[in-house]
Amino acid sequence: MDILVTGAAGFIGYHLSSRLLEEGHRVLGIDNLNDYYDPQLKMQRLKRLEHRNFSFLKMNLEDGQQYKTIAARFQPHTVINLAAQAGVRSSISNPETYIQSNLVGFGNILEFCRHNQVKHLIYASSSSVYGLNSKMPFSEKDPTCHPISLYAATKKANELMAHTYSHLYNLPTTGLRFFTVYGPWGRPDMALFKFTDAILNNRPIDIYNNGDMERDFTYIDDIINGMLPLLFRLPTSTSLWDAESPRPDMSSAPYRIYNIGNNKPERLEKMISILENALNKKAIRNYLPMQLGDVRSTSSDINALAELTGFSPRTSIEEGIPQFVRWYQNYYLA
Repeated sequence: MDILVTGAAGFIGYHLSSRLLEEGHRVLGIDNLNDYYDPQLKMQRLKRLEHRNFSFLKMNLEDGQQYKTIAARFQPHTVINLAAQAGVRSSISNPETYIQSNLVGFGNILEFCRHNQVKHLIYASSSSVYGLNSKMPFSEKDPTCHPISLYAATKKANELMAHTYSHLYNLPTTGLRFFTVYGPWGRPDMALFKFTDAILNNRPIDIYNNGDMERDFTYIDDIINGMLPLLFRLPTSTSLWDAESPRPDMSSAPYRIYNIGNNKPERLEKMISILENALNKKAIRNYLPMQLGDVRSTSSDINALAELTGFSPRTSIEEGIPQFVRWYQNYYLA
C-alpha cells in the first residue's frame, strides 16, 4: 500500500513507519518537528527511517495549503494520523496550540481524505477521553462525555469529527484509544523517560497523588502489532447499530473506536521499583498531591480489538522497562 503517516518523527509514528517499511509498504511521513520536546531525537528517528520506500515532508497539519503538495506527489490508500500536540498537562497552560494542531489540523486531514479517494483513515485518540469515568476497565461502550483536560477534549472532538465524515462522505475511519505507551525511542515528557533521567542525575522524581496511581502501561511493540492488522479491516456499517439505543463505539456509518492497551494496570510504585532495579540505583521520591487534569487509574478493556484481530499484548513491564533503559543508556550515555 501507499500509506501516509502523520507524526512520522514521533514515538509511535516512527515505530509504525519502520514496521510498514519492513512489510513492503511505501510510506510518506509528515511531521512539523516542533520543539515540544527535543527535535534532535525526532531527527534521529527520521534518520533511521531512511529507505527507498520512505519519503518525508516537513509541514504543519493546520496549514491547509500544504495538502496540495501531498496530493501532487502521493495518492495514499490509507492515512494514519498520529500527529497531534501531545500532553495532558501542557494543554491546561497552552490551549491555543492544542486547538490549532488537534482540531484545525485534524479537520484538514479529514478534508484531505475526503477529496483524495483515501480508502481508510486510522487516527490516534487517547485513553484520556474517559475523563471522570471510574468504572474499570474502560470500555469503548462507556460514555466519554466528561473529559478533564483540553487535550482529552480535542481527542474526543476528533472522534466526533471522524464520525461525521464517515456518515456524510462514507469515509471509513478507525479511532484508537492508546493507553500509556512506552518503550525505546519514547517521548521525553512521559513519566518513564523523566524518571530515568532524574534518577541517573540524582534529582528527585515527582510522584503525584502521593503515589496512589495506576496506569495501563503498554509496550510500543504491542501497540504496533495491534495497529497493523487494522490496515486490512476497514470498518463498515453494521446491523448491530440501534438508533434507539446508540452505542458510542460503533455506528450505521463506517466508523469504529477501539481501545489499544495492555489490559493490565500497574501501580506507579511498582513501575518505579522495576526502573530502580534496571538502573541499579534508587530514586529520590518527592510525593505531591494530584495534578489538575490527571486521573488516578487507567485500565483498558481490549476485547473488541482482540475479537477483530486477535490482538494480545505480550510485554510485561518487567520485560519492557529494562528494554527502555537499555535503549536510553545506549542513546544518551554510550
